Amino acid sequence: MKLHYQVACIATLCIFTSNVFAKEQQSNKFNPQLSVILDGRYASYDNDPEEYELPGFSLGGEAELPEEGFSLGHVELSASAEVDDKFHGKLTVAIAEHDGETEVELEEAYIETLGLGNGFTARAGRFFPSIGRVNGQHNHAWDFIDAPLVYQGLWGAKYIDDGLRLSFVAPTDIFLEVGIEGLAGSGFPAGGERSDGIGSKVLFLNLGDDFNISSSWQVGLSYHQADVIDRESGGHGHGGDEGEEEIPAFSGDSKTIGLNAVYKWSPNGNPKNRHFILQAEYFQRDEDGEVILEGSDPLEATSINGDQSGFYVQGIYKFAPHWRAGIRFDRLDSDNTGSDIDVLEEAGLLNEGIKPTRYSVMTEWVPSEFSRIRLQYSRDESSENEESQWFLQFTTSLGAHGAHIF
Repeated sequence: MKLHYQVACIATLCIFTSNVFAKEQQSNKFNPQLSVILDGRYASYDNDPEEYELPGFSLGGEAELPEEGFSLGHVELSASAEVDDKFHGKLTVAIAEHDGETEVELEEAYIETLGLGNGFTARAGRFFPSIGRVNGQHNHAWDFIDAPLVYQGLWGAKYIDDGLRLSFVAPTDIFLEVGIEGLAGSGFPAGGERSDGIGSKVLFLNLGDDFNISSSWQVGLSYHQADVIDRESGGHGHGGDEGEEEIPAFSGDSKTIGLNAVYKWSPNGNPKNRHFILQAEYFQRDEDGEVILEGSDPLEATSINGDQSGFYVQGIYKFAPHWRAGIRFDRLDSDNTGSDIDVLEEAGLLNEGIKPTRYSVMTEWVPSEFSRIRLQYSRDESSENEESQWFLQFTTSLGAHGAHIF
């Protein structure tokens, strides 16, 4: 009798636990996955970071250097969930300190279709446009503490916009994705919305496959076009006649072509102990329009025919279960011409005979997928005043966090 009673109790407990677990699983389908990314850092420079520039390039968005000394980096609050069987939603808010002030930025707020059928997916809201590999990643997923120089010079470190994306994955043996995006163009590098609400457009193509069980590849091509209205950027920061700061503003047409490629290797496809990633991106931008110096009296302006390009190549090697090391090379080039050289010089758009270059190395300890400590050194030759840059970064992840892109 006693044995039957014990068996009955155990069976009842198992059924009760199973029901509770099932109910919890069912309720979780309606609750968002919450995550917090904490980012602390230390930075040291030879030169004054406030005077940082890339000759021949407009510095907009978040192109400035990280704060010197100890500072709060890029903290992210994220929530995502399946709205129902038709849509998935995601919200990401970034918190950072700049010049002693805390800034809050809405990075992502979009809905995306689930099971639209025939390989099609639609996304609407605020998101990272598909102009390259690094732009599709959050800051904490970067392999280095800072964005490549070409992203700083052309995209303001990263490009965020509001709009609609339609993509298609073909039913082929290799990965084949094509897509189109219609965007408001309200921020850098466009700078203003058109009356029809579409200020920029993106076309993209991605191809990928496996070489064998241990290695795989992916290449991507993108095209960005923007109708730019009064895109403000940093220049040399000279004052106007009455002490007002002269701010360069560009209006005109902007067209950018991008190419990216990545190769990944790990023994038998298992990256737990060893893993190698070789990655590169190249962008070329052509711009035609007018640059004015807002705040100048009388108003100074010039026509401009801009030709700007840049690339980076990096390799990341995981040489032990919890250790990675990486090296990156950056290079920019520009040839901007106009009717008034003095205005171009004041706007920081003359290359001054310099091709901005940077060499970076990093090593990091990754005890788990939720934490990382990184040390990085960069030799920056972006201007006449070359310098050494040192960074120490602490990153932790709290809560659920989705997988990163390939």
